[in-house]
Amino acid sequence: MKKLTLFLLAGSAFAVSSPAMAQDEGDFTGFRLEALAGFDASKAGSSVDDDIDDDNDQSIEGLIYGAGAGYDMDFGGVVVGVEAELTDSTADTGFEDGDFEGIGLGNVETGRDIYVGARAGFVASPGLLVYAKGGYTNARYNIESTFDGEDYDEKIDADGYRVGAGAEYRFGTNTFAKIEYRYSNYSEAELDFEDDTIPDVDLGEIDLDRHQVMAGVGFRF
Repeated sequence: MKKLTLFLLAGSAFAVSSPAMAQDEGDFTGFRLEALAGFDASKAGSSVDDDIDDDNDQSIEGLIYGAGAGYDMDFGGVVVGVEAELTDSTADTGFEDGDFEGIGLGNVETGRDIYVGARAGFVASPGLLVYAKGGYTNARYNIESTFDGEDYDEKIDADGYRVGAGAEYRFGTNTFAKIEYRYSNYSEAELDFEDDTIPDVDLGEIDLDRHQVMAGVGFRF
C-alpha cells in the first residue's frame, strides 16, 4: 500500500510541474487518473477439485470498482507506460440450490486488490490506442466467520500476476474511455489475523484464477 501511495503522489507532482507535456509529445503522453468499474469473477484453479458435487462451478461473481493512475509515453504511435490500481469487489461465496459455491478458500468475500504493472500498445487510428498489460497483483479475501455470536475479521492475502488487453479512446483533448479484459492467477497466500499479536500464517501454494472485464473513464494531464 505504501508503494501505491508513493506512486500516486509522484505522478501527481509530475503532472502539476509539466501540464503541457501531454500535448507536446503525443496524444497518449502524460499522467492519467481514471475511475473503473466492471465484472469480477474469482474461480478455483485447475488443481482445486470438488469431489462432493461435480456440478459445482467453484466460482464467485460480482461488481468490481475502484480507481487507477498511470503515466504513458507516446513514441510516434507506439505507447508504453506504467500504471497502478486500487479496487474492491462485491463477489462473495454462498449457497446455490443448497450447494456451497466455494473457491477453495472457505467462506470468503472479495476485498481490496492492489495492482502495479506496465502496458504497451500502438495507436490503431487517430485517438484509438490498443494495448496489452501485465504486472503484480495482491488480492484480499475476507473470511466470513463467527463464533459464539462474535464476528471475526481474518483475511487471506494472495499474491499473483495479471495480464490483459484493452482499447482506449481519446475524447477531445484530455478525456478518455477504455475497456479491457484481465486475467489474474494467485499462487501464494497468507492468513492475516485481526489480532496483531498473532503472527501471520503462510498458507503455501494456492491455485486461484480471476477474470475481469473492466471499463473506465479518465482524464489525462
